[in-house]
Amino acid sequence: MMAALRSDPESGVMRGELEHNASLASLTSWRVGGPARQLYRPADREDLVAFVQQLPIGEPIFWLGLGSNVLIRDGGFPGTVIQARGVLDQLDIHTRQVDGEVTVGAGVACAQVARAAVRAGLAGAAFLAGIPGTLGGALAMNAGAHGHSIWEFVQSVEVLTRAGELQVYEPEDFEVAYRSVALRDEVALQSAIGFLSARLIFMQGHDDPTMRALLDHRAKTQPIGQATAGSTFRNPPGDHAGRLIEACGMKGVCVGDACISDKHANFIVNRGHASASDIERLMERAQRCVYDAFGVQLEPEVIVIGDVLAAAEVSP
Repeated sequence: MMAALRSDPESGVMRGELEHNASLASLTSWRVGGPARQLYRPADREDLVAFVQQLPIGEPIFWLGLGSNVLIRDGGFPGTVIQARGVLDQLDIHTRQVDGEVTVGAGVACAQVARAAVRAGLAGAAFLAGIPGTLGGALAMNAGAHGHSIWEFVQSVEVLTRAGELQVYEPEDFEVAYRSVALRDEVALQSAIGFLSARLIFMQGHDDPTMRALLDHRAKTQPIGQATAGSTFRNPPGDHAGRLIEACGMKGVCVGDACISDKHANFIVNRGHASASDIERLMERAQRCVYDAFGVQLEPEVIVIGDVLAAAEVSP
């Protein structure tokens, strides 16, 4: 059931779209997952802040952008999902003598940031073209590719708290590591629920290799155009998850309709009718195989959220 709530922002009534028991599978790149207790699509930035302010303090909240890098279990998410895609869409570029400042909303696709920066004559952003998500998701996981990661270029970020307050932080306020980002202050960490925007700095110049070369390489080596969530596991120190999975013979292995890609072993593909449980069991199987063969414990790069269906709820 969807309710479109529209009124003057000063009235205090939400103006976005609120849907109860909302299906999420169509909103994720894996095309799997159960429903959210409620899904909110804010009308704009101000409406998002007002909506968060009226949520119960302990309400579970999950931000959903393009739906990549996430596995929502078949039992769904017992809280509120906020879909920021198409809402936090600010993208402004101010070029200077030697560099350029890019102000980006969290709902902007990484590929859009890359294209805009390249058109403005800025170097360093081309790697973002290969990240299948929004800036907000990239900030949350320190997304990267081709030797670069997003936090190399961050000057400041704007964070929304559970109280609906806006806080501005600089990189030194965060503990940033490979595919990991967390506020150093524990109180601030517990209060923060998501990134709203970021200021990025890129130098004037041209990327080498070019964005086109990077995209061509991605198309040749990854299962582009298929239902995946991006890289499934983090690369362990000094190695690659895909190499380890392939080396223990799991390329092409399936659980139900969830299969390890023949093209790149660190990608799991939904061939059409996979469940979230199929994908999670295949992930666990790959982890066991790699650990048994090499003594390496692979850590998921995808975020796994939600409830597992009880046995009685699973269709025969």
